[in-house]
Amino acid sequence: LQVDGTIQAPADPSVIKGTEQWFKFLYMDHLTLSGKGVFDGQGATVYKKAAPAAAWSGKNSNSKVFMNFGFNFVNNSIVRGVTSKDSKNFHVMVFGCKNITFDGFTITAPGDSPNTDGIHLGKSTDVKILNTNIGTGDDCVSIGDGSKQITVQGVNCGPGHGLSVGSLGKFTTEENVEGITIKNCTLTATDNGVRIKTWPDAPGTITVSDIHFEDITMTNVKNPVIIDQEYCPWNQCSKK
Repeated sequence: LQVDGTIQAPADPSVIKGTEQWFKFLYMDHLTLSGKGVFDGQGATVYKKAAPAAAWSGKNSNSKVFMNFGFNFVNNSIVRGVTSKDSKNFHVMVFGCKNITFDGFTITAPGDSPNTDGIHLGKSTDVKILNTNIGTGDDCVSIGDGSKQITVQGVNCGPGHGLSVGSLGKFTTEENVEGITIKNCTLTATDNGVRIKTWPDAPGTITVSDIHFEDITMTNVKNPVIIDQEYCPWNQCSKK
């Protein structure tokens, strides 16, 4: 699929109410998405209405709606060159995928846009995020449960909340995270640098292992390295 023009989502979220992702690729093998095109989520109206706590509340529920892209059970595939702009929620969800690469990809949203994670991974193996520019109002990359053999290399992050593993441990259905390499990345004016975040007193009993952060350059980053085992935004949990 080659896209060289600009494709715009409806600005009014009610038009696509109940839709998790605006562009969704399901059960595919050997997909190539490329070109100079821009997928414009037109998220400005949503950003203005969302209070921070309300925006966050959807992050760990089943209401991840209005994302620009969903790659679900997509294998042996590549996304190259295109731009994801102003998604109403997460820009990209990668779920249940094997051997998928993002190379020369661009993600952009205002620094104050709530819950606009760049690329979120879950239950996926052998994912590569390479030579990619990500500027958002949330995590540039967030690595969720069941992620294995993940490489994040040559990524420029900022603005945003950094390169994160987690949050993890909130649900009993979560799977182990292992084999994560984040290297040769640059973070500029982000809230965090590299981060691992897990919930306190959570029902999840997974392990997080074989994590490598290498050759990371940070400029004007508030919290360069964080390993947080009491991740509890907006006090929506018990810190036992």
